[in-house]
Amino acid sequence: MDKRINLNVGLIGVGLNTYWAQFEDLQSRLLGYQQTIRQRMEMYSVNVIDGGLLDSPQKVQNAANEMTNKHIEILFVYISTYALSSLILPLAQQCKVPVIFLNVQPVAAIDYKYFNSLPSRKEMTGEWLAHCQACSAPEFAAVLNRTDVMYDIVTGYLDDSIVWNEIEAWIDAARVKKGMRENRMGILGHYYDGMLDVYTDTTLQSITFGTHIEQLEMCELSHFYDNVTAEDLAKKRKEFEETFHVSEDCEEYELDRAARTSVALDRLVESHDLGSMAYYYEGRNGSTYENLITSVIVGNTLLTGKGVPVAGECEVKNVQAMKIMSLLGAGGSFSELYTADFNDDVVLWGHDGPAHFAMSDDAVQLVPLPVYHGKPGKGLSIQMTVKSGDVTLLSVCEGRDGVFLLVAEAEAVEGPVLNIGNTNSRYRFSCGARAFINAWSKAGPSHHCAIGRGHVAHKLEKVASLLNIPIVKVC
Repeated sequence: MDKRINLNVGLIGVGLNTYWAQFEDLQSRLLGYQQTIRQRMEMYSVNVIDGGLLDSPQKVQNAANEMTNKHIEILFVYISTYALSSLILPLAQQCKVPVIFLNVQPVAAIDYKYFNSLPSRKEMTGEWLAHCQACSAPEFAAVLNRTDVMYDIVTGYLDDSIVWNEIEAWIDAARVKKGMRENRMGILGHYYDGMLDVYTDTTLQSITFGTHIEQLEMCELSHFYDNVTAEDLAKKRKEFEETFHVSEDCEEYELDRAARTSVALDRLVESHDLGSMAYYYEGRNGSTYENLITSVIVGNTLLTGKGVPVAGECEVKNVQAMKIMSLLGAGGSFSELYTADFNDDVVLWGHDGPAHFAMSDDAVQLVPLPVYHGKPGKGLSIQMTVKSGDVTLLSVCEGRDGVFLLVAEAEAVEGPVLNIGNTNSRYRFSCGARAFINAWSKAGPSHHCAIGRGHVAHKLEKVASLLNIPIVKVC
C-alpha cells in the first residue's frame, strides 16, 4: 500500500436513546465495541475520525459537520443496536461520501444457555439489544435505495476475518480513489502511430479518476539530460548495480547513456510532481530525441518500482491501471500477450519494459537489445519473470458507454520463458488459456494490461463501486 496517501475515514455508531435509561450499561457496552472497531481500523494506516455513538438529530448534525470538515473519503456506520433511519438519511446526504454499514455483532452467536438463564425478561431484552445489529440493516437500505448515495453492508461479528477483510478492502479502495484523484500523470511524446486501441479520451480519464494530466516536452527532458553531472552519473550507475544484475554484455557507453537518461527522467518527474507517466516517441534517425527515447527503459523501470508507474507506447489507460495496482501495493507491471502454451495450458505475457522490478523473486537482469521490436534504435532492456503465486491482471478500458475496469485472476507458474531481453512470465487461468484469451479480448481492452501480485479482484470491485464505473471479471 502506498503510505504517502494520507486517508481520513469516518466512523460513527448509531443507536436509540430510548434504550439507555431502560437498560443499564447497554450504551457503555456498545461504545466499547465501537472503540474496538476504531482501534482495529487504525491498524490499516488511516486516520479514523470517530464521531461517537449518535442517537439524536442534533448529534447527527454535529457529526456530519465534523466529517465534512475533516474531508473523509468514506463513512463507516456501525449499527450498534436498533437505530432509526431518520439518523442515517441526513448524515449520508450531508457527508456526500460512500457509506458502509457495519452490521457487526459482538460474537458469532448469542450464548443461548446464558441468555435464557438471566433472572428477568428485562435483562434478556437488554442482552438481545446488544446483539440485534441486523435489525436496522433493511431499514437503512430501504431509505438509501431512494437516494443517490452509494452504500454497502458488511455483515458478521467482531472477531470475524471476513468482516475485517471487507473493511480493509473498502479502506484500500478509498485510498485508491483518493490516490487517483490526487495523481498527476505526465504524457511525454505521442501515441504509437496506428495503435488505435491505445488511443484514449484524456478528458474522460480526468473526469472518471480525477487525475490531472500534464503534457510534457522532449526538449525539457533533453535539458535535464544535458545537465547531468559526473556525480549524478556515478550515483545512478551505483543504483543500477544495486538494483539489477547487469549483464557483462552491456557496453559502458550504453550503461552511461541509460544512467544519464534515468537521472533526467527523475528530474522531469520531480519538476512536475508526477505520480505516473505514459510515453512514446521516435524522432528522426540519429537525432537527440531518438537518443533519449531509446535509453529510457531502465530509468522508467526504476520509477515504476518506486511507485511512479510508467507505461510505454503512450498507453495512458494502462498507466492508470498500473497506478491503481501500485496504490493497492500489488505492483503493476506493463505487459502484453506474448503467446500461448497449449501443452501446459498457460499464457505468456511480457514486454520490453518498463517493468516492476519488485515483482521478481530473482535478480532482475539488465541486458542489451540489438533492436527494439517495432521501435527505433537499440539499447538496454529489462529481463525478469514474475515470482510464482497469485496475480491479478487489470486493464482500464474505454467502451461505448465510457470507462470500465477489466480484471482477471491467475497464477504465475514456473516453466520455460522467452529469454529475449523482455519481462516474460507464464500465467495459468482457472478458465483455461483458450477461454481466457477469447473472453479477455472480446471485453475490449487495449492489448496491454497491468499485472500485479496477489488476488485483488475483490478490492478492484470496490474501487469500481466508489468510482461508479462498471467492472468486468473474466475469471
